[in-house]
Amino acid sequence: MKTALIIAASIYLAVGLAMYLAQRKLMYLPEPQYLLPSDAGLEGVEERVIETEDAERVIAWYAKARPGQPTLLYFHGNAGSLESRSDRIRKYKSSGRGIYMMSYRGYSGSTGSPSEHANVADGKRAFDALVDEGVAPRDIIIYGESLGSGVAVQVAAAKVPGGLILDAPYTSIVDIAAAQYPWLPVRPMLRDRYESEAYIGKVHCPLLIVHGERDDVIPVEMGRRMYDLANAPKDIVVVRGAGHADHYVYGSYNSISAWIGSLWPARLDRQDARSGQ
Repeated sequence: MKTALIIAASIYLAVGLAMYLAQRKLMYLPEPQYLLPSDAGLEGVEERVIETEDAERVIAWYAKARPGQPTLLYFHGNAGSLESRSDRIRKYKSSGRGIYMMSYRGYSGSTGSPSEHANVADGKRAFDALVDEGVAPRDIIIYGESLGSGVAVQVAAAKVPGGLILDAPYTSIVDIAAAQYPWLPVRPMLRDRYESEAYIGKVHCPLLIVHGERDDVIPVEMGRRMYDLANAPKDIVVVRGAGHADHYVYGSYNSISAWIGSLWPARLDRQDARSGQ
């Protein structure tokens, strides 16, 4: 009996140590293939390269907004790439809104390796790069999808955007990991923690949270918790029937577009009048 306990304890410690050492490989799921926007069939979308202080190169795809319309600074989710989100870029571009979608290190041809520190620092650089493109901070809507919601909250807390959209946000990666691995002491182990609930109160711009009612990756209760902690003005859309990454199929784009239009009504109306729409 004693021997069995020793063996079980040894296996437990070995597994725990292996997961600790490999935690970033377990956390991030990069798709490294490099493509140009034109390779994805996107017209009027240009590549941008963000140069970092530690000599890495972060790839972003940029579609300019029509005059009078805002630009989304988009931080995507964990799996996939810029190319796999081409439809989203196409949707916002077709409505006249701009979109600047940043990849993470190790994703979509970007160099380096992802981490919370690097992703947030690069997110802030992307915000500044968009301002350098001539977009006023008040005309930037920071958009964070899933993993990217943790980046978006921290960037919005540090900068002064015109709005923030959180798509399937979590309270922290630590909370998600603790639920997935209840048999491991993950709370003190995690290096990349993305503690969004500690930052949301520092955000002072209009907020929209969008969450699938049946999300089995990031529970909708986390989205509701983030909403409760946020400053006004704020809105939340819980999409009935939707899971983690399919709420656009259930009509959430219309809700997001209407929310954006409510923040930029005068400018949008003037542009529509000029374009004859």
